[in-house]
Amino acid sequence: MAHSHAPHLPHGSASRAFGWALLINLAYTALEAGYGFHTNSLALLSDALHNLGDVLGLGLAWGAAKLAQRPPTLSHTYGWRRATLLSPLANSILLMVFAGALGWEAIRRFSAPPSIPAIPVMVVAGIGIFVNLGAAWLLRDGHNHDMNKRGAFLHLIADAAVSLAAVLAGAGMLAFGWAWLDPAIALLVGVVIAVGTFGLLRDSFNAAMDAVPDNIDQVEVNAFLSSQPGVTAVHHLHIWPLGAHEVALTAHLVRAQDHDHDAFIDATAHALDQRFGINHATLQIERGLACGHDLHDAAPHHSH
Repeated sequence: MAHSHAPHLPHGSASRAFGWALLINLAYTALEAGYGFHTNSLALLSDALHNLGDVLGLGLAWGAAKLAQRPPTLSHTYGWRRATLLSPLANSILLMVFAGALGWEAIRRFSAPPSIPAIPVMVVAGIGIFVNLGAAWLLRDGHNHDMNKRGAFLHLIADAAVSLAAVLAGAGMLAFGWAWLDPAIALLVGVVIAVGTFGLLRDSFNAAMDAVPDNIDQVEVNAFLSSQPGVTAVHHLHIWPLGAHEVALTAHLVRAQDHDHDAFIDATAHALDQRFGINHATLQIERGLACGHDLHDAAPHHSH
């Protein structure tokens, strides 16, 4: 048995990006909350509340990026890379909770919407658009492939959308005196946030539960391994994410030849990385014929 893995990507730049985004959003949240209480604007308060959730989410993502840099230990043999999978799960749960609280308060206010000074709402919310888009720009690199960054990035884009909605609400109140726009926009934004967060919640939950990554077809991987020279059967095949940039695989390969196992394993592991992005493969060679194992065998006999 042998294993091969590619070095994981450095997290130092990601950690700095999270740090700057966190500080920027924390300062803006304090400003917006102050004006929201002063003007009694639900649009501003909901944006500030969501920004507070964003700050907490960024803090989780930053902490996860820092933990991912810690080396393996005797008790944590894979290191702390799984933190980058747990962080977006907590992030998405926070977003759902804040969306629900926002929607509830908006519905409650429909019966008697208060009079809101429109211009302060528009100015403060307008600043929020630039603040959130600027922070999202800091996290733009790699967010499509890094679930931890993706959670924080979506958080910031959602915040920018909330700020834009608050600006539009202020414009409507200023032009037409429609006080109901304040809770209406807040309710709409809550729904949009909840819908947009569902995908992240589903993906991060699956990753935390060691599901096969969406971009990898286990059947295709099994067929690829079965087609390798000398392989007569594949069993105990498992694929799961280790962290933001690492995917692990373990498999038992039945193979009659016993003279080139090391070269075979190195070549197969390299091919798994190049073809499927599986960069931490552990392969065990068994001599002889398969004995009825398949992909659904629930009792693998790993020796590592």
